[in-house]
Amino acid sequence: ALTLSACSCTNTDAQAPQSFDGATDTITKGNLVGETTVQGNLHYADSYTLKSAFEGVVTSLPTPGTTLTQGSHVYTVGGNNTYLLHGSIPAWRTFEAGMGNGEDVTQLETALSELGYFEATPDARFDWNTTVAIQRWQKALNLPQTGSLPLGTVLFAPEDLRIGALKARVGDNATMETDLFTASSSRQVISANLKLSDQALGVVGNSVTVRLPGSATTTTGTITSVEPPREKASEEGAEETSKERIIPITVTPDDTSALEGLQEASVSLGLTSETRTDVLSVPLSALVALSADQFGVEIVDEAGKIRRVPVTVGLFAGDRVEVSGDEIAEGQRVVVPNR
Repeated sequence: ALTLSACSCTNTDAQAPQSFDGATDTITKGNLVGETTVQGNLHYADSYTLKSAFEGVVTSLPTPGTTLTQGSHVYTVGGNNTYLLHGSIPAWRTFEAGMGNGEDVTQLETALSELGYFEATPDARFDWNTTVAIQRWQKALNLPQTGSLPLGTVLFAPEDLRIGALKARVGDNATMETDLFTASSSRQVISANLKLSDQALGVVGNSVTVRLPGSATTTTGTITSVEPPREKASEEGAEETSKERIIPITVTPDDTSALEGLQEASVSLGLTSETRTDVLSVPLSALVALSADQFGVEIVDEAGKIRRVPVTVGLFAGDRVEVSGDEIAEGQRVVVPNR
């Protein structure tokens, strides 16, 4: 007969609860900010095409991609030079002795003062001080010291001028309607379109998160312009015209150094849609479905045991979500997927 010996083995170890050693995160308490994301286009502001102010052969043009500052030579046509000065009023007449008073004279004197040539207080009168300042400037430019500036000699622009693509070449014969080159402000802005349902987010002065392409880099911007609602243009090749109404906005980046190396680019804008203060939140990945209509989280206690508890879900903000419930508290550990 076969005799079985008594076994001293026990299954106690196998039945003992095991301490959880997977990935966890913490239930935190604080402010949660929800965002609405829209796509935007980074570009230089106020782009336009500059026409020649003179007739004749083009002998000098600016270099594309460069930025012209106040006092810079812009172009030469028919032996006539044009120079950049800061001002918002376009030049519309010759600056010379005997001309009528006007804000354009004040603007000219202000610009010449900033360049160091006008020594009096700028006003609307073209007088002896103005003539002397022009002569000083002309001497510095190695030009005939006439004390007058024929129409076309000065190009007024509110800011420094960034040169875009050339429309003409040196040697071309230009008229006063010839396109010479494209130009813009040296200031970069972001244009974007909001859905009509998101119009409450488009408020001048509101801060915006700007996510730059090709990296995880973010910076901030400020909404500086909100246009009235309009019809969105249909996409090229579309069979039917889009009837969607949008609200164009302009965002000005707060830190221009963050845009270094970028001239034009598609960027992502995060507009604050809702803020919840002093709420509990967990990583989005911590949520589990307890049923078809009930979410929960898996709480890990100090002994490493896991229990599932139901939660009510609130605001979704990035990779976190607001939660509330009778069985959760700040500082508790919740199970998250292993990274």
